[in-house]
Amino acid sequence: MPQDELDVANPRGHLATRLRDVIARRWSADVQAIGMHGSLAHGDDSDASDVNLVVVTYRAGGGPPPALRRVDGILVDLTVVTADDGLRQARELTPDWPLIADRYVTSRALFDPRGWFAAQRDAHLSRLAEARPAEFSGLARRNWCLASAAHARAVRLAEWYETDAALVLIAEARLHAALVAGLMSRTYFRNRADAVRRTGLAGADMTELAAVLKSQAEELTARGRPVDGRLAAFFE
Repeated sequence: MPQDELDVANPRGHLATRLRDVIARRWSADVQAIGMHGSLAHGDDSDASDVNLVVVTYRAGGGPPPALRRVDGILVDLTVVTADDGLRQARELTPDWPLIADRYVTSRALFDPRGWFAAQRDAHLSRLAEARPAEFSGLARRNWCLASAAHARAVRLAEWYETDAALVLIAEARLHAALVAGLMSRTYFRNRADAVRRTGLAGADMTELAAVLKSQAEELTARGRPVDGRLAAFFE
């Protein structure tokens, strides 16, 4: 029955295998596929890593309930999706695409007799091949607006010596600016920390981030997606 055996000497791999076997046995009539994404799928997990499982069902309401909890000291994030919804989501482009695409492309099947995870990957890659540059620029503009607003609030809070609150917002601004960079270059990331690290924004202070946002605004304008404009252009 196993699709892709894991190293059972690895506690996270051992737990993923146990979970797969329990789910496949208990919900045998409901489950079409079981897979995982994240560091365990990449093969570079550590003692601080989670187990991220995806259960694909034939119909809504089938299979186990989604859950997020610790098992034997390891955090397990269990997502449940129907086969149709999962393929539909793989064809969608959203502002969070740089943080989501990795799971579509690199998910590792643990039980998948019908090849659903390969179909998910192909659906996503086909959608990317069809996507026009303006789609990514439009999504990037939304993240730019969120980054700019968070940066402005962080500056204001810092002026009021609300340092802790300002740090939360500057982290938010860094992340959304990183997503802008990912969307404009069609680059996806492993997670939020990877996004800010790979875009060089992890240690950016308010002044440096302001310069990054200014440069991104200029590039978006050059791509036909200006971040500011008249009311008549609001719905474009």
